Amino acid sequence: MIKTDILIIGAGPTGLFTVFEAGLLKLKTHLIDALPQPGGQCSEIYPKKPIYDIPAFPEILAGDLVKNLMDQIRPFDPGFTLGERAETLDKQEDGSFIVTTNKGTEHHAPVVVIAGGLGSFEPRKPLIPNIQNFEDRGIAYMIKDPEVYRNKKVVISGGGDSALDWAIYLAEIASEVSLVHRRNEFRGALDSVEKASELAKLGKIQLFTEAEVTALHGKTELEAVIVTHNDKEKGETYVEVDAFIPLFGLSPKLGPIGNWGFEIERNAIKVNNAYDYQTNIPGVYAIGDVNTYPGKLKLILSGFHEAAVMCQSAYQLINPGKRYVMKYTTVGGVEGFDGTKKEAKKEVVQSIMA
Repeated sequence: MIKTDILIIGAGPTGLFTVFEAGLLKLKTHLIDALPQPGGQCSEIYPKKPIYDIPAFPEILAGDLVKNLMDQIRPFDPGFTLGERAETLDKQEDGSFIVTTNKGTEHHAPVVVIAGGLGSFEPRKPLIPNIQNFEDRGIAYMIKDPEVYRNKKVVISGGGDSALDWAIYLAEIASEVSLVHRRNEFRGALDSVEKASELAKLGKIQLFTEAEVTALHGKTELEAVIVTHNDKEKGETYVEVDAFIPLFGLSPKLGPIGNWGFEIERNAIKVNNAYDYQTNIPGVYAIGDVNTYPGKLKLILSGFHEAAVMCQSAYQLINPGKRYVMKYTTVGGVEGFDGTKKEAKKEVVQSIMA
């Protein structure tokens, strides 16, 4: 049986940053993730996608963010159970928990943290006849490596941030990019909408609004799509393609975690955000996109904040009555980097946590 202070379910960015915050408190951590590598969606779904709202990084690729987080937590030597899904949560008489995976691996900890993002995902597929015939033969529901589309003719469908961001990105490497959206207004960030519109004016993106891809053509590989316009006078447009990427989002599923007795609201776990992001089960926390509370923002940086607050509460739960003197990292440094302790160059006010 694997024993640890804090058991983290989910090795995405929020789960990884939890290791750092726990490490500063001298708490040992272990992570479980169904994926074969750390990073969550950032590694599995869009490692080459740029992220723009990480503090101090005007732009960073999702895969690079994961690499940086792994470097940051290296001094704390976390354990990993990868390629296994957390199946059951059993509370013990002493208040601790045993979490068992689908492969029978048992983990014992006084604190459990659910940081599994939105759970497992299935792509939302457009209702187009014979679409399954071209899956992996010209159709993909997510982009892992944009280089696959270099010098290719690409059609993207969707009106959210992913569709806009990838259309903008691929406009620089694909030979042709078309963006199809069933409405005239996009749901994505205003800045992205303006960039896409500017690229359309420059001829780098062909925009089809108030239209949908309704048919696919090809023998063994996808060769063309039919774009049907809402305006009947415009009729249909035949577009030759090498790739069609419908980006209509992913349907999240909590999986076995949804049966552990949590209060669930809209497929997310309700938590006490007034204090520490604890669930209705004492000793079990939920942070990141998997939780919900009034004013919740599903952003990576929100997950980072929740991880820091949660770890302070977990410390008190694991060490009842023990006073912890919190030092800013600029004062105390972080032991483990290059075998040394990085000391601050100037004093910073210390806070004392009860």
